[in-house]
Amino acid sequence: MTGSRITAVLGPTNTGKTHYAIERMLSYRTGVIGLPLRLLAREVYDRIVAVRGPGVVALITGEERIVPPRAAYWVCTVEAMPDGMGCDFLAVDEIQLCGDPERGHVFTDRLLNARGLHETLFLGAETMRDAISAMVPDVHFMRRERMSQLTYSGSKKISRMPGRAAIVGFSVENVYAIAELLRRTKGGAAVVMGALSPRTRNAQVEMYQNGDVDYLVATDAIGMGLNLDISHVAFSSLTKFDGRRMRHLQPDELAQIAGRAGRHIDNGTFGVTGEAPPLDEGVAQAICDHRFQPVKKLQWRNSRLQFGSVKRLIATLEERTDDFWLTRVRESDDLAALKALAMDDEVAARATDGPSVKLLWDVCRIPDFRGISKGEHAGLLTHIYNDLHQLGHVSANWFGLQVRRIDRTDGDIDTLSKRLAYIRTWTYVAQRNGWLIDESHWRDETRAVEDRLSDALHGALTQRFVDRRTSILLRRLKQKESLLADVNDKGEVTVEGEFVGRLEGFRFRMDKAGSPDEAKTLRQASVQALVPQFHLLADRFYNAPDPEIDFTEQGGLMWGDQAVGKLVKSDDPFKPSIEAFVDDEAGPDVAAKVQRRLQHFIDRKIAAGFEPLLALKNDETLTGSAKGFAFRMAEGFGIIPRGEVADDVKALDQDARGALRKHGVRFGQFTIFMPLLLKPAPTRLRLVLWSLSKDLGEFPESPPPGLVTVPTAKDSVPGYYAMAGYRAAGERAIRIDMLERLADMLRDKDSRSGFEANPDMLSITGMTLEQFADLMTGLGYKAEKGEREKVKVVAVEAVADPVVEAAEQTPAEIPADAPAEVVPPTDEAPAETTLEVPDTGPEMEVFYTFTWGGRAPRQSRPQGDGRPRSKGKPKGKGKPQGGGNKPQTFQAKPKREKQIDPDNPFAAALAGFKKD
Repeated sequence: MTGSRITAVLGPTNTGKTHYAIERMLSYRTGVIGLPLRLLAREVYDRIVAVRGPGVVALITGEERIVPPRAAYWVCTVEAMPDGMGCDFLAVDEIQLCGDPERGHVFTDRLLNARGLHETLFLGAETMRDAISAMVPDVHFMRRERMSQLTYSGSKKISRMPGRAAIVGFSVENVYAIAELLRRTKGGAAVVMGALSPRTRNAQVEMYQNGDVDYLVATDAIGMGLNLDISHVAFSSLTKFDGRRMRHLQPDELAQIAGRAGRHIDNGTFGVTGEAPPLDEGVAQAICDHRFQPVKKLQWRNSRLQFGSVKRLIATLEERTDDFWLTRVRESDDLAALKALAMDDEVAARATDGPSVKLLWDVCRIPDFRGISKGEHAGLLTHIYNDLHQLGHVSANWFGLQVRRIDRTDGDIDTLSKRLAYIRTWTYVAQRNGWLIDESHWRDETRAVEDRLSDALHGALTQRFVDRRTSILLRRLKQKESLLADVNDKGEVTVEGEFVGRLEGFRFRMDKAGSPDEAKTLRQASVQALVPQFHLLADRFYNAPDPEIDFTEQGGLMWGDQAVGKLVKSDDPFKPSIEAFVDDEAGPDVAAKVQRRLQHFIDRKIAAGFEPLLALKNDETLTGSAKGFAFRMAEGFGIIPRGEVADDVKALDQDARGALRKHGVRFGQFTIFMPLLLKPAPTRLRLVLWSLSKDLGEFPESPPPGLVTVPTAKDSVPGYYAMAGYRAAGERAIRIDMLERLADMLRDKDSRSGFEANPDMLSITGMTLEQFADLMTGLGYKAEKGEREKVKVVAVEAVADPVVEAAEQTPAEIPADAPAEVVPPTDEAPAETTLEVPDTGPEMEVFYTFTWGGRAPRQSRPQGDGRPRSKGKPKGKGKPQGGGNKPQTFQAKPKREKQIDPDNPFAAALAGFKKD
């Protein structure tokens, strides 16, 4: 290696060491660079391919091997660096890992033995200066300074974490928990772990780098040279499990990870979060100043192995060193596997010569990607070794079966991660030269399975830990771009293609959000995008025809099936105010336009529905008592129980009554009303306006149209039945127009002596006899129940008796078609026939006799009792009896009677109230 220049390029993170090494390598004809992670090797490979093309760049890792025929530049993991290639240039990155208990012996071997023909670079931390100076003669040192400043910012809650931050966890469970929290509070996070395949890792990193998510959750894998746009690094823990025990992270390890913050010339910060305690002030300052304890011991394992026997191989692997700087590595996984397989009798019988022992060692170096028990891993290695030794290759059928068993993309994140770890084992086997018959096929096959699992895992990670909707909206808001909203015919609102909620009228109902922060983002983005939509919608509404708008029985105002406002009480019951349902974000112009349109609608609705009443109210020709009564009618929305205005009615002269009748006012026995206002539409509107005027919290609903009677409710609001066009009487309420028809029928009935209900009365009320009796009781009558024998009505028809006729005929006169039982008379006496009819007794029926009760409440008392008017008092004592056949004679003494109101339907019966 004479003439090779050896340089140690040392310095903290973000000094451009890797970039410098790539530039130096590309200045030579050939070169090889060893990197600490498969992920980083893939990143560097892609960078060099972008510059020189894929035809001259090779990639070799444990599970991936891309070697074009004219390969000149080799990008490898440190473990996969080929020996004795004789390249012009050689570099090893992160050389400080010589001190790592697990992998340090591999880096130490490269430090001691790997050289380029013309130039060798060792890249790493300043802590390796003394060790490299002692172990590598004639080495040159190059110090590189960090291009940006790194400062400690203390502890921050995850909910207050700044954007473009990486949160570091040291277990899969911790990483997933943090990512889940970020999804709920910040829209999501990308996940990067060393166990991910390069394909999954690249997809997750791309999602972070292009701004789909603003946060990255990672293990300490990001500390090894992954170049990401990170401004802040937060540690969720300061301890980690190193494979054997939980231990505290050393300051230089913390610095390696914290140094990912602030790339190039952008400054960065680091701190702690979650349950991690604040960093010691001295440790934090050491990280900022890049001052750490130098590496004093390098992990070492003898690399001059002897394969004479398994026992000899183990001995050389466990050989000790007397060098002050070197310390023998603790028993590694490959050595443990070798010892386990050496205990197997079949393996021991096969591994008896140098090639067999070397083959056994190569098999034992298959990493335990699956993380299963040592026994299971040893069993797998035993099968592979026996196949290789006996067949010269691994059985294709067995290998294919193992691959097919895990070629499935269903399952959750843990299941997919486990399958991905398993395929890494078979990918590693497929990459070994000569281990499979059709190794090219199996390399492609295992790579395809890994790609499918990687894509599935990326999808599962994204689905679980990224709220795509929130992340996209956050990015657009930060970029201060105008957001594009769309509202379909169902009112579903999408912003930038993401469903965010529904538009109900002029109010936005946001979709359910997982956290207040997410809700705030959704609301902010949605409202900003919806402002133009609100204006377009308001224009459509303002020009909409009245039939598209309606009111509800609770005073709500609807546009189609969307609530757009409600009625509010005002000073004038026929001019209710409007409260429009419009979001504040829509702006005052939209709210004013909606309010004006609704006011126009309800004004026209009231004007049309109450046209006769409003005409009565506004008739300037009415004067005196008629004018006052017109206002009373308006106050009662066109319906007034007569008992409430009995004195006012009496005060009306004939001219006043005539003027009121011209407007459609009917003076009924029980109610003063306007028949046109009893129709369903005015009734529904009247109840709403009346409820508003009474400040009712819940408006009563109008009865179904077409019903003559409805059941009464004990808890009904006073005045409700009158406004509904009904009059409560007993257990049911009867429509007031039908009640007046009933009153007409009762006009000629003798309510003093008593009368019964006829079928016409039951017909117009639609009641049974018992219900009718209850109704009459509610109207002030007494109903006396009785029973009597039911009168049967028999229809008599003259029918000729064939027997008699036959007796009067001679045989010759008997018609040929006479019934067989009709025979001519003989000398024998006729047989006697007896018809037996069962005696069931008389059939009874229930009847009611109605008489005027005389003590009906004022609002229920009719203006006349329905009794026939008499010309005077009957002579003699006792009440006149009705229903008898005996004529009765009355004598009347001429007497000046008080003038009876001719409008009273019971005027003819008023004399019945006179005392004898």
